[in-house]
Amino acid sequence: MADHSKHEEFTELPDLSDFLGEDPYLAPYQQDLCRRYQLFTKSLCNLEEAEGSIDVFTRSYVFYGVHRQADNSLMFREWAPGAQALYLTGDFNEWNSRSHPYTSKEYGKWELSIPPKTESSPAIQHRSKLKLVVLTSEGEELYRISPWAKYCHQSPDSNTYDWIHWDPSKPFVHQHQRPKRPRSLRIYEAHVGIASPKEEIATYTNFTLNVLPKIKDLGYNCVQLMAIMEHAYYGSFGYQVTNFFAASSRFGTPEDLKRLVDTAHSLGITVLLDVVHSHASSNTADGLNRFDGTDSCFFHSGPRGHHKQWGSRLFNYQSWEVMRFLLSNLRWWMEEYLFDGFRFDGVSSMLYHHHGIDMSFSGGYSDYFGMHVDEDAIIQLMLSNHILHTFYPDCITIAEDVSGMPGLCKSLKKGGLGFDYRLNMAVPDKWIQIMKELKDEDWDMGNIVYTLTNRRKGEGCICYAESHDQALVGDKSLAFWLMDKEMYTNMSSLVPMTPVIDRGIQLHKMIRLITQALGGEGYLNFMGNEFGHPEWLDFPRKGNDESYRFARRQYDLLEPENNLRYTQLYAFDRDMNRAEEKYGWLASEKVLVTTADEKDKVIVFERANVLFVFNFHPSNSYSNYRVAASQGRYCIQLDSDAEQYGGHGRLETSTEFFTQPESFRGVNGQWMPHSMKHSLELLVP
Repeated sequence: MADHSKHEEFTELPDLSDFLGEDPYLAPYQQDLCRRYQLFTKSLCNLEEAEGSIDVFTRSYVFYGVHRQADNSLMFREWAPGAQALYLTGDFNEWNSRSHPYTSKEYGKWELSIPPKTESSPAIQHRSKLKLVVLTSEGEELYRISPWAKYCHQSPDSNTYDWIHWDPSKPFVHQHQRPKRPRSLRIYEAHVGIASPKEEIATYTNFTLNVLPKIKDLGYNCVQLMAIMEHAYYGSFGYQVTNFFAASSRFGTPEDLKRLVDTAHSLGITVLLDVVHSHASSNTADGLNRFDGTDSCFFHSGPRGHHKQWGSRLFNYQSWEVMRFLLSNLRWWMEEYLFDGFRFDGVSSMLYHHHGIDMSFSGGYSDYFGMHVDEDAIIQLMLSNHILHTFYPDCITIAEDVSGMPGLCKSLKKGGLGFDYRLNMAVPDKWIQIMKELKDEDWDMGNIVYTLTNRRKGEGCICYAESHDQALVGDKSLAFWLMDKEMYTNMSSLVPMTPVIDRGIQLHKMIRLITQALGGEGYLNFMGNEFGHPEWLDFPRKGNDESYRFARRQYDLLEPENNLRYTQLYAFDRDMNRAEEKYGWLASEKVLVTTADEKDKVIVFERANVLFVFNFHPSNSYSNYRVAASQGRYCIQLDSDAEQYGGHGRLETSTEFFTQPESFRGVNGQWMPHSMKHSLELLVP
């Protein structure tokens, strides 16, 4: 469990020596970096002085919401500064809206204690429906859900969600400890609701029984769960959160989710939560919007509190109670469900007052510093990373940031924001761009290498060829870009491949391998894409007649009796991950690219003492092809041309290759360094 020791002491100023040494262009912005750090340390000290402990402050879920006491009485607490009065109603009092008033406390807090029944059982039973009744200053009576609600559910006859009192007599008890933090992070991005071939909403139990074993078999050591925080609109992909402490009831109960996480841990799989603290749903009846009847409360009032593109509400990160709410939310998922970390969604929107709207982020450093930067949000992110890495040293935090903010993944003490990784979002964009705009014989090898290696030194990146973004309706997956409509008719392994299927399958494998091997310090795959899932992803909506046809993953395509080539792509992805597990190239900092030949369409590089050779030429194979290599003996470990992967089996995998002391001209005709003045000859199919 968590180590609740006191946080480490912070110095007055960050140590920027490494940061500036790696990037001298940051020198004019030293004052900005120091200011951020000072604001962070000031906020941390203020919180501790006022609350007594950052640990207690960030576990405020043990105070707010509803809690059963030792004598079975129930204590309710809320923060609603704009309310004139607060009442509790529900099944327990036959929906009497005034029989159970809260008592007003200081700082906008409210409290209600309900004694047990005469036989000493709680006055409110497990699974009972509840609502808060908020009386506004205008005398309006509003029905609301507690922001701290642990479980919410939508009745078939209702358009909104109900607050369900969750207090099981035998709560689930985790049996397995968190796995050790992976040295090389291989992430399987997943959505529980679509994790089935059936045209329906799948469940936590289905995921536990049927998907986790596939993730384990494929060699992924981490699963990133999307859309877990409760969201009223299914089609939002979970990014319009209504209830921040509630696990989505569409997929099952809180105990079902705990069992899923525990089972993943038993398999040695770490579990990340896709957390949304960048904005919130604008729903009022079942969300945070106008919770106390005012336009502010958890959010900025006026235009600043509204995201004009997303139609959602924007948090006031300077608010003491908002900091309490969001930081406690992180601790809740770590403590109650034993998640191992988070992917923070929409970080770019948080970092800037303009929220990244209509911004190109060309790389000029003035983009990252100045009045357009939201320092309140930056401090919130720094506090988030601080508490997570203090109380859970193996916690993993990933930022979704398209802007390229310098220092995002530097430690706090070294002038950064404290994340472990950022998503390398330029890579999938590049793959989609070249497939849209170029024939594969026109692909630019140097540009591909540049895109895969162009990342900030000393800051971890999660690379990926495609994620859920590329699968959404209106776009295409890599497999669909490569093979399009032929995937419907020509994927049988019982007949010869057509030219389109043949080329598509070979490129699908190479794109994924070169992305994993060269593109970052961690790797991500969206569920189903490992085997070239056909079609796009589209949730039920009016525009598609509320159909679930495209809101599913067709894992049944992998059944042996279907004799489809999807199994060959699955096998390659599995063995690619197993090879990475063996050699650990994602964890290797040193990468040496020795060939990016535009004429031959060949890319060669070394990483983690593994020699990677890629031939992207659409028609040419090469015999006796000389490549630079560190001195030694080489054996084939992974061959994308192997027949079991849908290749043509042109290599004898037992062949051994020995380097020769011959000089070699590498990238742009430059001589290789002394350590690479050896080369070997290969057959490159």
